[in-house]
Amino acid sequence: MYRAWTRTLPVAAALAVLAVGTAGCSGDTTPSEVASKAASAVQSVGAGLDAAAADAKKKLDSVKDGVDAKTDVRLGTPAKDADGRSTVPVTVSNTADGAKSFAVQVDFRDPGGNLLDTVVMTVSDVAAGATGQGTARSTRALSGDVAASVGTALRY
Repeated sequence: MYRAWTRTLPVAAALAVLAVGTAGCSGDTTPSEVASKAASAVQSVGAGLDAAAADAKKKLDSVKDGVDAKTDVRLGTPAKDADGRSTVPVTVSNTADGAKSFAVQVDFRDPGGNLLDTVVMTVSDVAAGATGQGTARSTRALSGDVAASVGTALRY
């Protein structure tokens, strides 16, 4: 069983809105107004990424007695589900002497390495010496090729 904590990182959406807004300029909008709106949108996206990173850190920091388990986590091949959201199988290996749970931050990135979304999920009650599985799912549809990586993993 797994539980997902998620926070959307609206990079692609903001860029799409920015592109539409720029392409749809009427004669009443000056180039400097468009540039100003674009700068504000980019600043807003940066603030959203900072907030998402802080939110993920807060969730991971709430794990009591967690130890680094990044080397015990394997991600499968990213795919798209019926809703267009990116998914990736997550497998954790419990090398501890007793049953443990795992909190795993999965980052979804575009081919350029830009962060698109991040999900913090748990795989609960994995027996000693066993593996547990879950699926990380982006919080929204992500377009194009998407890669997934483990940001942080804690065993507790």
